[in-house]
Amino acid sequence: MKLTQNIRLSLYILIPILLWMISGFFKNDAPQQVIESNDLFSVQTLLSKAQEYQPYIKLKATTKSEKRINVKAKTSGEVVKIGATQGNYVEKNTVLCSLGVVELNRTEVKAPFSGYIEKIVKPGNFLERGQVCATIIQLDPISFVAGVPEYDINKVRVNQNVFVELVTGQKIEGKLTFVSKSASSDTRTFSVESQIDNPEGFIKDGLTAEISIEIDSVKAHKISPSILLLNDEGKLGIRIVNEGNLANFVEIIILEDSEEGLWVTGISDNVEIIIQGQGFVEDGQEVITNPI
Repeated sequence: MKLTQNIRLSLYILIPILLWMISGFFKNDAPQQVIESNDLFSVQTLLSKAQEYQPYIKLKATTKSEKRINVKAKTSGEVVKIGATQGNYVEKNTVLCSLGVVELNRTEVKAPFSGYIEKIVKPGNFLERGQVCATIIQLDPISFVAGVPEYDINKVRVNQNVFVELVTGQKIEGKLTFVSKSASSDTRTFSVESQIDNPEGFIKDGLTAEISIEIDSVKAHKISPSILLLNDEGKLGIRIVNEGNLANFVEIIILEDSEEGLWVTGISDNVEIIIQGQGFVEDGQEVITNPI
């Protein structure tokens, strides 16, 4: 989906470039778009009013367990009994391994917290002091970890709404619970986390997901990509009508390419946009407007 949007957006930019390059050849062949009257061109316009637009920062994320600990033997001995199997959920203080020592006393290795058993030794194995009896992970809560690019970091803060879609298709809502103060030297991104309740353990450790962080809303216009232009400097924008009915090129910033059109900023809240004939008038040229 995102690839398709990127291709479509590229076409929106390439088409104005091609029109810009060949406009000199066809300017006089399109009288239906530009009508001459009293030495002034007639253009079709749209009175556009900025709307409240809710932007999101979309990132790739990975789930991370809250805790992962290798539970180690505090003495040496043979494993004579285990209290769980791989994949089991165990409560805190569950005896994971019972060791028989030389004096035939039993030394118990217990779970330090409630969680799932990732690995556990088999009975009959001999453990030296400090060797791992079992590995246990805690999945409740679970954290979604992502990296915010440095150019977006000032838009992000703790407690912002977060919308998550797992690779499994599961959708979850939560809050941003952590924003790093330091960027990674390798990726130049800032680590962010959203910690979400996972009492049943359905969300596994290490899953990939797409996380959307809801940032501050902005005023934006929804326009058709067909009205985009390139100016002489190669900048992408639209042509508007100022006071005095003078045409003027305005550079825009594309926020989103949606199915309904492009959400853009860089324009005044209330503006008259030329939607037909914009490629045949120049900045400062007086025009006759025909609003729709």
